[in-house]
Amino acid sequence: MGKIDNSVETISELIDLMNDKGLGKLEVKDGDFSVKLESLNSCISNSPASTVSVTQAAVSTSDSREATAISGNVITSPIVGTFYAAPAPDQPPFVQKGASVKSGDVVFIIESMKLMNEIQSEFSGVVAEIYVENGEAVEFGTPIMRIE
Repeated sequence: MGKIDNSVETISELIDLMNDKGLGKLEVKDGDFSVKLESLNSCISNSPASTVSVTQAAVSTSDSREATAISGNVITSPIVGTFYAAPAPDQPPFVQKGASVKSGDVVFIIESMKLMNEIQSEFSGVVAEIYVENGEAVEFGTPIMRIE
């Protein structure tokens, strides 16, 4: 596979490797970058589900939202995909503006390559802002929400 980085291709390769080998969990670390993939037995909308946790010391974004204009504890998209605020269309969102969250709480889903990836908060606090709309396409590093 070569050097591990935060590219969509690398993360996609890791997901493919996990699926091909039937792995339940996969965690890879390389310097400041780490990715943890975990399959879930439950399904969301009859699609495979997984939990993704990606961390990197410095995250940059090419999105139109200016990362420097957003301060505080910002949760960004770890992968390219579609943002979903709720576990299913007929269910309430995981969090709303003003909601209290703890580190490790699932705060939204990014659907990528037909996998539902539950994204967990790295921060504890109150949701101060949600920057994207339900069903909106997001890129790697897109600011999703700010926690105070």
